[in-house]
Amino acid sequence: MVHNRIIEVIESSKPKLIVSFFKQDASGSEPVRDWLKTLPADERKAIGEAIKAAQLGWPLGLPLVDHLSGDIWEIRIKLTNRIARVLFVIDGATMVLLHGFIKKDQKTPKQELKLAKDRLKKLRGMT
Repeated sequence: MVHNRIIEVIESSKPKLIVSFFKQDASGSEPVRDWLKTLPADERKAIGEAIKAAQLGWPLGLPLVDHLSGDIWEIRIKLTNRIARVLFVIDGATMVLLHGFIKKDQKTPKQELKLAKDRLKKLRGMT
């Protein structure tokens, strides 16, 4: 059912947000893009579709998008045998992907949220 909604949003909308990957300072690496490359193709596709649905349909709520803390939001993706999350922030008209991970517990682990908050501080030049 959620998948059908995602397809509807993708097919009927123009982007409301630009998607950008958080970049590490010195190396220029993009942690979310690097994480995605480690996943199987079918999981990358499902995550990409969910990101695109959020991009096209913003603002969205549950079950696809949820607010976590401060300016940090999460895209919630049910994969075949596990659950993925992509944490992001809206910066003007840009959705900046801060962190991605496979969820293993009911609640978002504190260290995953802390990592996203640290990256947000770097993005905003606060560290």
